[in-house]
Amino acid sequence: MATHTELNPIQVSLLRLFNRPMSEAETLALKKVLVDHYSDLLEKEVSKVVAEKGYTQKDFDDMLNSEN
Repeated sequence: MATHTELNPIQVSLLRLFNRPMSEAETLALKKVLVDHYSDLLEKEVSKVVAEKGYTQKDFDDMLNSEN
């Protein structure tokens, strides 16, 4: 697997924006914003795939209960 070391423009911008002292509460609040954002993206992607594949609750139950 190739390792990518360059920062993209948004990463550089974020480093500049947060190049200041921050309390633990501020740090946790920012982490929550990022986690919530990526959680929403993941939920939308999973919903899209479930709809495209036509999965039902029975399909998920079968997947969870299979031995493979």
